[in-house]
Order: sequence, then C-alpha cells, then structure tokens
Amino acid sequence: MNQETQPHAPSHTPELRRTLGTWHLWAIAVGLVISGEYFGWSLGWSQAGTLGFGITTIFVSLMFTAFIFSFTELSTSIPQAGGPFAYARLAFGDTGGYFAGMATLVQYVLTPPTIALAIGGYLAFQFKGLDPKTAALGAYLVFMGLNIVGVQIAATFELVITVFAIFELLVFMGVVAPGFSFTNFAANGWAGSEHFGGAAIAGMFAAIPFAVWFFGCIDGVAMAAEEAKTPSRSIPRAYIGAIVTLVVLAIGVMVFAGGVGDWRQIANKDAPLPEAMKLVVGENSGWLHMMVWLGLGGLVASFHGIILGYSRQIYAQARDGYLPPSLAHVSRRFKTPHRAILAGGIVGIAMIYGVSWIAKGGADEVMFDIAVLSVMGMMAMYGISMLALFRLRRIAPDLPRSYRAPGYPYVPAFALFGIVVSLISMAVSYPILFSFFCVILVIGYAGFRVSRNHRTVTTGNAPAID
Repeated sequence: MNQETQPHAPSHTPELRRTLGTWHLWAIAVGLVISGEYFGWSLGWSQAGTLGFGITTIFVSLMFTAFIFSFTELSTSIPQAGGPFAYARLAFGDTGGYFAGMATLVQYVLTPPTIALAIGGYLAFQFKGLDPKTAALGAYLVFMGLNIVGVQIAATFELVITVFAIFELLVFMGVVAPGFSFTNFAANGWAGSEHFGGAAIAGMFAAIPFAVWFFGCIDGVAMAAEEAKTPSRSIPRAYIGAIVTLVVLAIGVMVFAGGVGDWRQIANKDAPLPEAMKLVVGENSGWLHMMVWLGLGGLVASFHGIILGYSRQIYAQARDGYLPPSLAHVSRRFKTPHRAILAGGIVGIAMIYGVSWIAKGGADEVMFDIAVLSVMGMMAMYGISMLALFRLRRIAPDLPRSYRAPGYPYVPAFALFGIVVSLISMAVSYPILFSFFCVILVIGYAGFRVSRNHRTVTTGNAPAID
C-alpha cells in the first residue's frame, strides 16, 4: 500500500479517550436502532400485508446481517471516528470520502430532529399544555450535555437505557402472547389480495424502507471505534451481538403485534405496540399505561446514541478538512468533540423550529420526509462501504485485518445486492425525495471540488487516491 493510501492517523492533541468496552459498543449499536422497534415499521403492513411484510423483513434482516458481518472487517481494520468516511477515502480517495461522508451526515444529522419531536410529542401527550418543540429542545440540551461530559458516562447511560428498552419489548411480547393467533396474523396477509400475486410482490418491494426501520443506524459503532479499548476484539463481538439481538426483537415484535387481532387497525398508527396491547388487555389496563410510559426509553436510547454518532462523524470530517477545522477541537477536560456535538445539535434544533414555521401545520409530513431522506443517506453510505471493502481487499492486501468478512466475496455481495434493491425501492416509492437527495449530493460535491486546494493546504495531507 503506497503513501497515498495509508489511513489518516490523528496527530493533534488532545485525542479521543479509549474507554469503551464490548458491552458499551453493543449498547450503542442496539440503542441507535431500537426506537425503530416502537414505531414506523408498521406502515409496511399497509404496503405489503403481514405476510408480505414478513417476507420483506426476513430479506432485510438477511441483508443487514450480511452487511454487519462485512462492515465489521472495515471497522476493525480502520478503527477511526470517521467510520464509512474513512473507509471510502482510503479506498476511493477524496471523491469517495466526500460521498460517503455526505451520505453519513444526511443520515445522522437529519435523524435526531425526527426522534426529538417524537419525544416531545410523547411528553406533550403526558403533560397537557407542553409544547412538543420545547420538549424536543430540552431533549437536545440534556443529551448534548451528557455526551459532552464524557463518552464513558454517555455510553454507560446508553447501556442502561438500552437494556431498559429491550426489557420493555419483552414485556410487550409476554403480555400479548395469550391473545396471539397465527390465523389473525395471516388474515388479509397479502397486499391487494387474499393470495400471493403481482400486487403482493409490488407491495413487498414498496415496504422495504419500513423494514429498514428495524435495523437502520446499527453502523454507528464505527463512529466510536477510536474510543474502544480493544477495537479488534470488542467491535466484532458488539456488532454480532447487536444484529442477533435486533433480528430476534424485530421478528418477535412484528409477529406478536400482528397476531392479536385485526392488524389493519394497527397498520397506520404512530404507536403500534400500545395499540396491539390494547386489543388484548383493554384501554384501562395498567399494562397499557406502563407500555405507553416506558415507550419513551426506546426513543431516548436512539436519540442519545445518534448524537454520539453524528458528533464523531463531524469531528472526523473536520479533522481531515472536509468540514471547518474548528469542529475537530476536542475538549481538554472531557476528551470529547464538544464543538461537533454542539454543531449537529444546532442544525437539528434549527430544523425543528424552521420546519414548524415553514410548514404551518404540516410539520409532521415534512418531518416524515426528512426521516425518509435520512434512510436514503444511510443506504447510500452502506453501498459505498461495501464497494470500499471489495476495493481495499484488492489495493491494500496488507492492511491489518484481525477480523475478515466470512464467506467473502459472496456475503458482502449479497449485502450490496440488498442495498441496491433498497435504494431502488426508495427511488420508486419517493421519486421527488430521491431526486432531492441526489441534488444535495451534487451541489455539495461542486462546493467540495472548489474547496479542494484550501482543504489540502489547511490539513497538510496529500490528497488520497482520486
């Protein structure tokens, strides 16, 4: 591997502190995703029916499993806070780094406002008169502060709240189990028909973006790689444990929720789990009230974890000159990228208030569009990462690989195939949003090329392969 393809190693001080163990990383991976077990996915029933969406979920589960087994090779070989940005830059040079970095920023900066508003909406429901935007602002301030004071404190909190959220999902399955019937689950199970056919296939294709909700953002452990004690061992264990945890929870939640009654009453609800539980225990049950209250845990776990993820991505890109270098500053006291944490938070808070002001009552629809854009960024980044894995195997055979993707090249190829299918699904289902996403990338790339000379001078790094 020549000089231009060497991984960038951070040289400034102070650096990020290595304090995270396997359980911390597992909690980050699961916590980033677990809010998707509580809401969003049930819209896939409307597209494909329970049986059709079940097949879609199995396909997406296999795709994410193949992706994680492959992505782990990159995370352990190049344990940098930039994650996908670092892998693509090493594999494809500045241009690859830009597209992977921009896609990751779209994913991680656009997701928190939607979750913060969900937290705000929930609190406003519990405390009448509370403005959801004010509650969302409070969530940002609290969890940005928690991330600034230390990564170990933040990761420990993530571990506790993630275990709490998993416990709640297990409680849900246990409470509704007596009312479960596969006959209920299978009734009207195919989109547009009682039987499998062309409409069912089209519905399964359209439902892919909603199945992604079960697993999206699991890649976030890569952003904490520079803060892992022994990344070569802890990252594989965390990732494999996380994907197993999430697959089991996704299948369990979906099957139990769909089998307790007429699932069509639940399909378009914002909170499918309380609605499913209501069919079993009634509206006045203490179990139902507990489920509604504890549902906040999953949202908090994901929101808190994504703040950690976006801040490390901003920090890494700023460190390499892709963003203003001042955002790469690390707190001497806490050893956390506090400016990156604040920068992403400011953008998110501005979006919450800006969307509410511009939409004039249609904020929910706009925030849903923002959430879809974030998924597009995620899948684009996943695709670039898999391409980087193939290229680095060829151009950097001597790169240290303490973990190697099993079943290479077939497992990564299947992951890439699933990612491409998912992107096509979103392009077909949301053509305007997909076009807007492409415009964001193109306009950003134009500015990126214009600033290339300045970036090379300020960072002191020769451009990588381009």
